[in-house]
Order: sequence, then structure tokens, then C-alpha cells
Amino acid sequence: MKKDIHPTTYRPVVFQDLNDNTTYLTRSTVATDETIKLDGVEYPLVKVHISGSSHPFYTGEERILDIEGRVDKFKARAAAGAAAKDKRAAAAKKQANRKNAKTDKQATEK
Repeated sequence: MKKDIHPTTYRPVVFQDLNDNTTYLTRSTVATDETIKLDGVEYPLVKVHISGSSHPFYTGEERILDIEGRVDKFKARAAAGAAAKDKRAAAAKKQANRKNAKTDKQATEK
């Protein structure tokens, strides 16, 4: 094992899950400015968004994160794009018909 490559600044740190306010006291080298008082002792505090106490894999809870699936969203975007393309084509055709009618009218007047 190589010498002097591992940190030596391990200290007790509290990790707090923001979902259910569960706290874990462990040793870490993470740097933080926040502190928390736990059992009468003040420790550095690191706030995390998800941990083993709130993650669905560990809790067994099934959460619906996305009501509409990725495929459905893609199909909806594709349909909206096709509708917009058809609308632009219809507008261009209408514009061309107006232009042709105008040139035909000018030709018959001469």
C-alpha cells in the first residue's frame, strides 16, 4: 500500500437526510460550515437529499416519480412537431395560392 495517499483528517460528522430528518453520526473528512448539537456535543453537519432511510430501494416504498413516461413524452413532442409542420405547410400553400391568384388577375387585366 502506498504511504501518505489517504486522508488523515477523519473526524465525527453528522449526516442529515432532508426528507425525513434522520441523522447518522459517522467519521468523515468532508468539509462543512454547518454544525448540529447531538447528545450535547456539537458536530459538523452535512445535509443530504436522500439516504438509506428515505430511498425507495431500502424502504420498499414505490413512488411514482414520473406520471407520464419518456416514450409518451417523446410521442407527444413528435405529434406536436408534425402538427406544426403541417400548419406551416398549409400556410405556405395558402400564401402561394394568393400569389398565383394575384398574378393571374394582373395577367388578365393586361
